[in-house]
Amino acid sequence: MSWLSDPARPLNEEARHAAARRQAGLTKPPGSLGRLEEIAITLAAMQGETCPTVDPVQILIFAGDHGVAAAGVSAYPQSVTAQMVANMATGGAAISTLARALNAGLELIVLGTVGEIAHELLSPSMRLINVAPSTRDFSHEPAMTNTELDACLVAGGEAVERAVTGRGCRLIIGGEMGIGNSTTAAALACALLDRPASELAGPGTGLDAVGIARKVALIERALQLHRAALDTPLEALRRVAGFEIAALVGAHLCAAQLGVPILVDGFIATSAALAATRILPGTRDWMLFGHRSREPGHAVLLEALDAEPLLDLGLRLGEGSGAASVLPLLRLACTLHRKMASFAEAGVDEAPS
Repeated sequence: MSWLSDPARPLNEEARHAAARRQAGLTKPPGSLGRLEEIAITLAAMQGETCPTVDPVQILIFAGDHGVAAAGVSAYPQSVTAQMVANMATGGAAISTLARALNAGLELIVLGTVGEIAHELLSPSMRLINVAPSTRDFSHEPAMTNTELDACLVAGGEAVERAVTGRGCRLIIGGEMGIGNSTTAAALACALLDRPASELAGPGTGLDAVGIARKVALIERALQLHRAALDTPLEALRRVAGFEIAALVGAHLCAAQLGVPILVDGFIATSAALAATRILPGTRDWMLFGHRSREPGHAVLLEALDAEPLLDLGLRLGEGSGAASVLPLLRLACTLHRKMASFAEAGVDEAPS
């Protein structure tokens, strides 16, 4: 796993300044396009180009089952993970619909599900890694072995590498599927931030107050069990995370190393983003944040990452759907930055300085 220590690529400050100068000369009052201006300038620094673009885009969905699901921490049965993977593969899921509408690439990477994935669903856009059918119940033992964690991190990194080197993608969107993973994400966040489960555990797929209390108690028991060993972010991942969350961490790390922006989704994806920043300095520079989830713990994670998402639509689906919904804004920011006329080009007088 020596690749984990490869440095993140530095941002291009010359391109940032050039993009800021271009924004200052466009036919509008300074700052009048608000965060659309900020997006263009940030992307310029990431891509090393005065006029950046986000296309082509690749959406990567990582799926895996969780041993902790048997404890009743989700409103849905564990069988739904494999069923939803099939729904994504056949085009019926929200993220599948969004990918088509947005003309974005979509790849499903299945790390392991208890339910069987039908062989006829296999295609170049769906990969079965089969790390194991499920993680273990982290309230009793570590969720993963070292070998399983390594396999998931590598799967995430390789998915990004395929998108960048194979398709020339300029933006990555990471998503996830796994019944029970809001519990796993909350446990990971608690371990990384040393915060109580009551601040990070929420309804997930729709738990009532009794269900949330059960989730909080389970996470607290798990943290007590593993607390003495939670001394590194990688060990926190191994002990309380999930296959798909670990793969998302690998994706974030590889994106930063290759110098490709990654658009972060909601609560679960943001827990992976936080872990990635704790593993490799500079990773945070390559993250854009799509939306603010209704899951209450998301606000805690966003604050820890000093992140201000672009949208707040009350979403909490996961699958990368919230991040994908932001893609048109990124495209508009780049188009405005590139195609608006300057004051000189348009023959418009600038405001007196």
